Amino acid sequence: MGIINGKQYLDRINSLQSNVWYNGEQIKGNISEHPAFTGVMQSQAALYDMQHEHKHKDIMTFISDTTGNLVGTSFLRPTSKEDLEKRRKMIQLWAKSTFGMMGRSPDYKNSTLMALASSADILEEQGPQFPKNLRNFYEYARENDLSFTHTFISPQVNRSSYHYEDDENIVAARMVDKNSEGIVIKGARLLATQGGITDEIIISSSGLKMFDEPFAYAFSIPSNTEGLKFICRESFSYDSSQFNHPLGSRFEEMDAIVVLDNVLVPWDRVFVSENIEVANKLYAISNFKPLVTHQVVSRQVMKAEFILGVAQLLVNTIAIGEYGHVKEKISEIIIAVESHKALLLASEINAKVDKHGTMVPDVTPLSVAIAQFPKVYPRFIEILQLLGASGLVSIPTETDMESPIRPDIDQYLQSATTDAQTRIKLFRLAWDVSMSAFGSRQTLYERFFFGCPTRLAMGLYHEYNRKELVDDVAKQLGCEIK
Repeated sequence: MGIINGKQYLDRINSLQSNVWYNGEQIKGNISEHPAFTGVMQSQAALYDMQHEHKHKDIMTFISDTTGNLVGTSFLRPTSKEDLEKRRKMIQLWAKSTFGMMGRSPDYKNSTLMALASSADILEEQGPQFPKNLRNFYEYARENDLSFTHTFISPQVNRSSYHYEDDENIVAARMVDKNSEGIVIKGARLLATQGGITDEIIISSSGLKMFDEPFAYAFSIPSNTEGLKFICRESFSYDSSQFNHPLGSRFEEMDAIVVLDNVLVPWDRVFVSENIEVANKLYAISNFKPLVTHQVVSRQVMKAEFILGVAQLLVNTIAIGEYGHVKEKISEIIIAVESHKALLLASEINAKVDKHGTMVPDVTPLSVAIAQFPKVYPRFIEILQLLGASGLVSIPTETDMESPIRPDIDQYLQSATTDAQTRIKLFRLAWDVSMSAFGSRQTLYERFFFGCPTRLAMGLYHEYNRKELVDDVAKQLGCEIK
């Protein structure tokens, strides 16, 4: 098949009829027509359509070495620095069109699957069928342009490091059986972003130190698999007006709890099974972190640039650029934007080919970037609130603009440089980024995008090689310090 277009994406997801629950009711009919999903699914469809635009095709696609079909660049396993650059450009084309607000656009999990498949030999110790399963599935996903959600977070019943569940009261999803057909999973997982509106869901024990074999697994299954259920939170797209909610109405990615009620996962979809060591290795020592964080940081750069543009427009519109504290705040965003861009490019400049021929970006600057962004993004939002101040509260709606009070609005809500309508549209945009339910979710999302910020900092502490620096200082002191 190769690359799909937006209509094919919508038709394919609608035809799945996945078991999705929203506000106490199971969604029936076309999920793309449900108010909680229409905006994001139309936005996602537009991303797929971009793959077919002539001006973008060289960046958005490449020719499959197995079928000769045009396939999506987000599936491209880089073998050169030029490939890494192409991947970045493609990711940023999509991210620019969504202002970086869709953290689970298709390129995220496509990159994950590609990264894991490039290190599939890690699975060998379980048996040769497991790396074969992963490589075959990667190729199948690439050739059919599949979309994915994923989950690896257990419910927050008891987060104590010493907590163990008993077999009679299963909460966190675990293997409860296996047979000639596959493995059986029962329990729940949290936070499947875009849950129910993708072709597949990848479920794994990534990032966790598994102490019990039933919790050590990794697999992918179709979203309409029997026994699989998505329980959605309240939608933050509670107003379909793009005037009132310019971001939330288009880019609100639903988050869902995933319930697996004795779900059978066929053996050919299983990548890890009851192997604690392999479950830990799959994400810890594979190409997952460098290749996936390259995608993440590429998107974050576009999101940061968008915030900078919004902030500067606020300054220009209400003429506050003469104040020193305003210049300092804008400069603070500039510093963060340029730092993020430099770290991303450094990862490409220092990329090296691994033993499988994959061009792997330097993970160190990427680790710095993903440890930094959870701190700077909330500060971006604070700066927008400080710049907009009371103007972010007193904002008329689209209905107000079409009512008899329009002359009052035009008179009293004009700005130094624009008319009232332009000013209101800008302030509604800044409000949707920084104060709406959608904007608040975005802030929380970036705080924890790659996990606990403290854990990220601890990881950087342990990973960063400081030995030569320490030795240099010790040499100057004329002594040996370990």
